[in-house]
Amino acid sequence: EKDEPGEEVQVTYRELLELTCRLGNTLKRQGVKQGDRVTIYMPPCPLAVASMLACARIGAVHAVVFAGFSAESLADRIRD
Repeated sequence: EKDEPGEEVQVTYRELLELTCRLGNTLKRQGVKQGDRVTIYMPPCPLAVASMLACARIGAVHAVVFAGFSAESLADRIRD
């Protein structure tokens, strides 16, 4: 569900798998490999979920941060 009441996006398992695989391949093409650390800075949405799953699929450790943090707090979370 999105932030606005009544707005939702439905994704099938097949669509989620396809998006996850595409994102995983994109990350690998960008040089991300098993054991690397990835920070995901996205609003809650199906793409964010697929990004987390893509990291797990290729063995990269991921952390999720959201835009509600100040610049300093965001930098601290990314460093952690």
